[in-house]
Amino acid sequence: MSIGFLILKPGNNLNRDAADIVHTFSAMGDSTRLTILTRLMQGELPLLALASPLEMSLTAVSKHVSVLQKAGLVAVEKRGRTRYCRIRMERFTEAVTWMHDCEQFWTQNLDQLALHLDDPQNDT
Repeated sequence: MSIGFLILKPGNNLNRDAADIVHTFSAMGDSTRLTILTRLMQGELPLLALASPLEMSLTAVSKHVSVLQKAGLVAVEKRGRTRYCRIRMERFTEAVTWMHDCEQFWTQNLDQLALHLDDPQNDT
């Protein structure tokens, strides 16, 4: 079984799915962006409302939203003069699937190791 999922790094020649996973986790690796995502789980919000409880400028929040948008985690739609943000679940689903695959990989390999260690023939 391959352990390719363990060596995902931006800049490597990764397939499209692996690169998306890297961008997803990188984008979520910031506490401000996690706060933004958590707020958007409640539903769509105008950018100004999204920024209001955060202790930073609207420009800074907009940059964080841009990172999330580039990672495919957030969609931004301009209606009139207002930009509305909403969460995109597709990338989260891909990340959960990837983590499930990792869990299966480790469960299978650790089970095999346990069987090997429990085998009396291996006591030599």
